[in-house]
Amino acid sequence: MPTDTPATSNPAAAAAAASSYYGASLFMRALRVALATLQRAWPALGVRAAYRLFGTPLPLKWLNRRHAPGAGWQREAWAFENASLGVYTPQAASPEAPRVLLVHGWGGHAGQMLPLAQALIALGTTPLLLEMPAHGRSPGTASNLPQFVRAIDYVAARLALEGTALKAIAAHSLGANALAYAASRGLRAERLVLLAPPASPHAFTRYFAHVFGLSERTRAAMQHRIEAREGILMPLLEPAAVGPRIAQPTLVVHDRDDRVNRFADGVAYRDAIANARLVATQALGHRRILREPSVLQQVAAFISKA
Repeated sequence: MPTDTPATSNPAAAAAAASSYYGASLFMRALRVALATLQRAWPALGVRAAYRLFGTPLPLKWLNRRHAPGAGWQREAWAFENASLGVYTPQAASPEAPRVLLVHGWGGHAGQMLPLAQALIALGTTPLLLEMPAHGRSPGTASNLPQFVRAIDYVAARLALEGTALKAIAAHSLGANALAYAASRGLRAERLVLLAPPASPHAFTRYFAHVFGLSERTRAAMQHRIEAREGILMPLLEPAAVGPRIAQPTLVVHDRDDRVNRFADGVAYRDAIANARLVATQALGHRRILREPSVLQQVAAFISKA
């Protein structure tokens, strides 16, 4: 489920912000018309169609295949649920170097985390890049936030059983939301980094409904379908619910001009997690923080602390 939450609760501004994620294309306009027609003519089918679109990572993953980490990285496919995960490891990784897991966000791919990976390698750690189902080169066409949580937990547990302890886990956007929830349930990692995290998956269902012209009845039914199928209520994924149960030292990085996830979302995590630190940036937006040298240096330094 996309939780790259637009930056305002004002309906008109919300539509503009959400369109920065979904894009004002001919294809999206056609989807809006189709969903609006379905919910009027056949409400139950309209809910199922909305549920399916809500769980479809955009842009479609084939557009990101050319952005794989590339030479110098070895990819393994780990079977997971009804698809698989991609785990990228540097071919020149030292077996003694501390391991750090890096997780992309909704609609993203492992290659987005490559600049941070390179900064970590320079400081003597070995990054592992995780690529979620239905993203990048991983099979599947649909995913959601609870699956991101399960994937992070599965990879961390599997590495631990293989004797690989994680020095840290850093995640972007939806991945950060998933990481925080997994950490609140006992995830094994010494440190956490939340990059541009969204605070409220529940709020995004309202933005999604506004963008695609869905009624409140359809939106609520879609949310109930997600919660029933995944066995988790959306409010339990928010900072106030997860923050008090996170014990690891945590760094939050958020840009004041983020037009996808509000700066206030990062502040909410900082305030909810004991002793968390917030790095506030300016004019980098939602994705440039993943490649800005000054940000990468601060994140790598935090992760590399003894």
